[in-house]
Amino acid sequence: MPRSVNSVASRERKKNVLKHAKGFFGRRKNVWTVAKNAVEKAWQYAYTGRKLKKRDMRTLWIARINAAVREHDLSYSKFINLCSIKGIEMNRKAMADLALNNPDAFKALVEKAKG
Repeated sequence: MPRSVNSVASRERKKNVLKHAKGFFGRRKNVWTVAKNAVEKAWQYAYTGRKLKKRDMRTLWIARINAAVREHDLSYSKFINLCSIKGIEMNRKAMADLALNNPDAFKALVEKAKG
């Protein structure tokens, strides 16, 4: 009895990987074994990048809040501590957006935290 090989599925898998390797340089775009390794590595980087993006955004929000709070003679850490003491439960994303787009509302928030 001849060996049965599901060549339709394996060809489809290879086509999918080579499609993802489009735009790569050299043999990485058209040689199956090289392209497979390159695409798998690219997917690892993409997965890690999605996690790092969240950290980077939080860092950006904190930097924006710190810059805005220093105009009102406070540091970021003292401001966050005052907010927690006063029970102001607003996330950093919203605070950074206020600081950037609506300085008057952010000033009111700082005054509420101080007072």
